Order: sequence, then C-alpha cells, then structure tokens
Amino acid sequence: MKTKYGFFAFLSLLIGLGASTSSLAEVEMTVARTLTLEETPLDSALSAGGRYIFVLTDKGKVLVYTTDGKLIDTIPVDKSADSIKAGPREEILLLVSSTKKTVQMAVLDFVQEINIAGSPFKGAAAAPVTMVLFTDFQCPYCARILPILDQVLEKNKGKVKLVFKNYPLNTHQFARKAASAALAAGKQGKFWEFHDVLFKNYARLNDQVVQDLAKQIGLDMEKLEKDMNDPQVAQAINQDIQDGNKAGVRGTPTIYVNGTLLRNNSLEGFQAAIDKELEKRGRK
Repeated sequence: MKTKYGFFAFLSLLIGLGASTSSLAEVEMTVARTLTLEETPLDSALSAGGRYIFVLTDKGKVLVYTTDGKLIDTIPVDKSADSIKAGPREEILLLVSSTKKTVQMAVLDFVQEINIAGSPFKGAAAAPVTMVLFTDFQCPYCARILPILDQVLEKNKGKVKLVFKNYPLNTHQFARKAASAALAAGKQGKFWEFHDVLFKNYARLNDQVVQDLAKQIGLDMEKLEKDMNDPQVAQAINQDIQDGNKAGVRGTPTIYVNGTLLRNNSLEGFQAAIDKELEKRGRK
C-alpha cells in the first residue's frame, strides 16, 4: 500500500503542478503579402528553395511569382490539373490531375539575368549567345570541361562568347587565392593564359606553385602581388559569388546559356542549347 500510495501522490503532484504553471499558448499571424489574381486560384505551392510562389488557376495556367509578389511568368498547363506540389528542387513542379489520375513532373527553366560587367570573356563581344561559366580553380570537374568549352567556341565562332565568373567553394582552401591571382594576371593582359596553367595544375595549387606558374608565363611578380591584394580584386570575386547565389548556383562548374541553366554539359548538350538560342533569334 505504501508504494501504491506514493505513486498516486506523485501523480497528483504532477497534475497539480501542471494546472498551476500552465499558460495559454498564443500564436500571432501577420499577413506578409497578398497576391490579387484575375483568375480563380485552385492551389499554390512554395518552391523547394523558397524563391518562387506557384499558383495554379482555373484557366489551366501556373502563375510564377517571386516571394516579393512580382509576377515573372505565366505557364500554360493541362486544364485537368487541379493541384500542384513543389518538387525536391527549385525548378521542379508536380502537377496533379484527380480526374485523369495522373501526376506530371515539370522541369522549369528560369532565365536568369546575370551581371557580366567587367568579367573576362572569350569570343565575339556582340555574339548572340552568351555562356556564363561559374567555376573554381581547384575543381576537377571544372578542369575537365575546358576542352569541351574550347571545342564549343571553335565550332561557333562569332556566335558564342564565354564569360568567366569566379565561384570558389569553401571546401577548396586555395580556390579564392587562385582566383585573386588570375584576376591580378588579367591586369597584365594574361588572364586566360594564367587561367589555363592554373587549371592544368588544379590538384597541387599552393603559394609556391602559383608563383612558379606566374614566372613561367612572364608575369611581373611585384605587380602581381600588389594586384592580388587590391580590394577591387576581392570585391570582384565577392560580386561573382553574389551573382552566382542569386542565379541559384549550387556547385561548379555551373553554366548558363543566355541565362538558362545548362543541364547537359556534354558537347552535344552545349550545341543543342546554342542552336536553340540561335533559332530563337533567327541566326541559325
């Protein structure tokens, strides 16, 4: 009886404490933004990365908004679609039709406006197709793609220009310093020459290797050191990183063809994307 009594006494104490110390939880709601539509919304979803709001309407359309309420595009879809869900990635959307008993996975191509002012480039300045490459000097995949890029430029002379953007990854300890060295070499008119030898030695980059490579291509070492420490060089790299983040870059190499993410980095994938852009502009 003593043990039984002790248990119930303890239980009563807990209940009493709960009753005396509990308080009513409050949840306050603030409406951050209201989207006013001309069509009836059937469903909505927030993209996986939280950058876009998708709204399905009764007219067989998906309205794409930025989270600040700006309508950036209207996409026609099957009118049987009655609900939508965000996919596992920013550009994937699931369209559900309860009448047809189907689920479609749609891959969206968001055209990005990427700042390329002052960035090094190869090819014709006024080329109708611009490829923007976000890269890292210690990235093995970036090094491997260079021969393909050279073939693409050779095959599409006058039609394509390649713009270089730094995107040094945190996992590569010397990538940012190599980026500074390359931009500093650019101040001596040897960006691409230094770019090429840095990538040929991507797996062993350090201070001594960079100095040896700089001497090898005839750089003024005193000027190189000074320019590497120039705040404008650091700001240029920071700007590239910000531009990459804004465009949705997740790793390297990442390439945009006239603002559209290239998903197939093979020679055939490049050419298909370029031909598509040339056809849009009647230049093929």
